[in-house]
Amino acid sequence: MTTGSSSTSSSSHTGRPATAGGAISTFKGQDRALHAGRLGTGGLLLSVLAATAPLMVVAGVMPTTFAVMGIVGQPLLFVILGVVLVLFSVGYAEMSRHVHNAGAFYAYVARGLGGTAGAGAAAVALVAYSALQFGIYGVFGFEVSGLFATYAHVDVAWWIPALIAVLAVGALSWLKIDVNALVLGVLLVVEVALVVIFDIAAVADPAKEGLSLHAFNPDTLTGAGVGTALCFCIAAFTGFEQAPVYAEETSRPHILVPRVMFLAIGFVAVFFALSSWALTIAAGPSGIVGAAQKQSAGLLFFLTESRLGGAFTDALHVLFVTGMFAALLSFHNVVARYAFAMGREGLLPSAFGRTTGASGAPGTGSLLQTGVSAIVLIAFAVTDDKPIGDPTAPVLHLFTWAGNVGALGVILLMAAASLSVIVFFARRGAARAQAWRLATSAIAAVALLVIAGYTVKDFDILVGAGPDSVLSWLLPALIAAALVVGLVQGLVLRSRKPDAHARIGLGNEAFQLDKAAESTS
Repeated sequence: MTTGSSSTSSSSHTGRPATAGGAISTFKGQDRALHAGRLGTGGLLLSVLAATAPLMVVAGVMPTTFAVMGIVGQPLLFVILGVVLVLFSVGYAEMSRHVHNAGAFYAYVARGLGGTAGAGAAAVALVAYSALQFGIYGVFGFEVSGLFATYAHVDVAWWIPALIAVLAVGALSWLKIDVNALVLGVLLVVEVALVVIFDIAAVADPAKEGLSLHAFNPDTLTGAGVGTALCFCIAAFTGFEQAPVYAEETSRPHILVPRVMFLAIGFVAVFFALSSWALTIAAGPSGIVGAAQKQSAGLLFFLTESRLGGAFTDALHVLFVTGMFAALLSFHNVVARYAFAMGREGLLPSAFGRTTGASGAPGTGSLLQTGVSAIVLIAFAVTDDKPIGDPTAPVLHLFTWAGNVGALGVILLMAAASLSVIVFFARRGAARAQAWRLATSAIAAVALLVIAGYTVKDFDILVGAGPDSVLSWLLPALIAAALVVGLVQGLVLRSRKPDAHARIGLGNEAFQLDKAAESTS
């Protein structure tokens, strides 16, 4: 598999061994490498954008932010966050030219801050992305249950369609990644098209205040709710940072991965800013908060009903579900690849570090995620304090709890990756040549840490719990616990298996170096 000359040559500058002779035998088979050339720019972009679940954000996250925070200037928040994440992406994209690893975040952290820190980041990534997927399963089950009740007049417990989705996602993930990309692409394009139609309809038929730009006024971002609103909105961007996860499955990762990241972040920032503005136009800047509080997650459908009719609204409900399915598949693919990378580098059992037959998919990692997802859903359905048949349970609890835990983990991973970019290039003696990229990474790291601080501080608001609720510290503690477990594992590996510790973050590069060493021995 080709990883690019820059990736191979960079290992000698990290201060860590490039290969570990005692572990050569573990990397002999091609099943330790993901298949290159599966994805081009289009397939990679669609796989990444599917995780952002555009329709779910417009129909779910945006009304919630308006209602809970009372912030009219949500469109401006998306613009501000877009700038912050572009600054983050400058260094992150440059790092992707030098490190091609399905472990992405943790590989970057390992190459910058060392193997032990990389092990900690790996555990956080596994928990964070899994939590995001668990939360979406909850709201997916809720919406499908609602569709059955509305159109078939049949009561279906939310966990039944959620578990069926687990099996369907697992089956698709077992297939080739290009098949996944096709499924994701079709679903994504249709849901984006429907949102754009609503945006145009809102502009063509605004509320009594007309085409007001009040939502972009900085004065709308005053008050105690701004920090928490940032937490809600940054969760909507989650997905663009996944492009490096697929680096090994592209033919030119040093070109395609940075290109896709910038295309994704640009599209998401503009699309969400315009769509949230369209909501304020349709309801009126003075009425958007009240409308969101009254309609909740039904706000978008309420606004389309009067402008575009019942048939369009019905189609929107269906595409809301398929869009969530696309996001589930995207997150599942990412978690499976993290498990694959961790298994290949000794952070999980080696069985997870193998691909599956001709498909080249990380099959064992996919099975792991399928099994864990099923267990979590069953456990939640049995133990939740609401009746199993209550369709609000997964939205009020599973979606908000797991979603915010995952978002916190990703924010911290982005901050750690920004710091790692600085250290990586400084250690290579390239600080002066990369000065402007390191500066953008430093600014992004500070901004992301501030957002993470607000997230932890206001976690009780984010999950709808009281200020004295145990959930306000217990849920963020899951990310802290994952970090501690990963760091301890890293320290143990460094003490007992230094060769394995030296491999953390090297991924397929170590495989290539081992083959070269074996051929000359």
